[in-house]
Amino acid sequence: MFANSRPIASAQTDAHHQLATRVARHLAEPFRKPIGEVSRRALDAALASWQAAGGAPLILDAGCGVGESTLRLAQAFPDHFVIGVDQSEKRLTAGKDWWQGALPDNFVWARADLVDVWRLLQRDRIAVSRHYVLYPNPWPKIGHLGRRWHGHAVFPALAACGDYLECRSNWPVYIDEFAQALALVGRPARTEPWHPAQPMTPFERKYQASGHPLWRCVSERLAPQ
Repeated sequence: MFANSRPIASAQTDAHHQLATRVARHLAEPFRKPIGEVSRRALDAALASWQAAGGAPLILDAGCGVGESTLRLAQAFPDHFVIGVDQSEKRLTAGKDWWQGALPDNFVWARADLVDVWRLLQRDRIAVSRHYVLYPNPWPKIGHLGRRWHGHAVFPALAACGDYLECRSNWPVYIDEFAQALALVGRPARTEPWHPAQPMTPFERKYQASGHPLWRCVSERLAPQ
């Protein structure tokens, strides 16, 4: 069955009481985990493809899964170049027979760890025009705050990436926390219900078909005056 996804159940019904403390700690203490060589090589290859295509404004599709969102972003923004990143080779290399028509020519997929990718982009000051974090694992247990992206040590690098940054989820607590964490690092954000005309990911399609309310957080940097 397709439209059979259960809503997220959690004892946590509001933003985590330790969120501000956790974000402040990650801002104060550098993240010292070594960069993985596999991720470094994969990102280097993806950035080389971007440069070879002319260096158009860059879109990062973070955690792209099977890559549908990467293709839809490439189609929606033909004057941009999209890098879709996922850690799973199986998801990235799975057949794409669900895609109708020719694949866009303004994208590339990279098998890499996002924890490495966000830090490399920040370190090397790679300008990202648009950054999407679509339906990340919500880790809904109260003790799982540190596994959510906004509670992870990599969050300052994530938040630095993208003039336009959007996160979507079917759990409003996740979106509220994400927006609050962005504000704590100096990126005002808005949250709002989300009603996609065309789903961008298999999860978005399944959640919508299952009747789940969807939410998004959007943060846009102001252009220099």
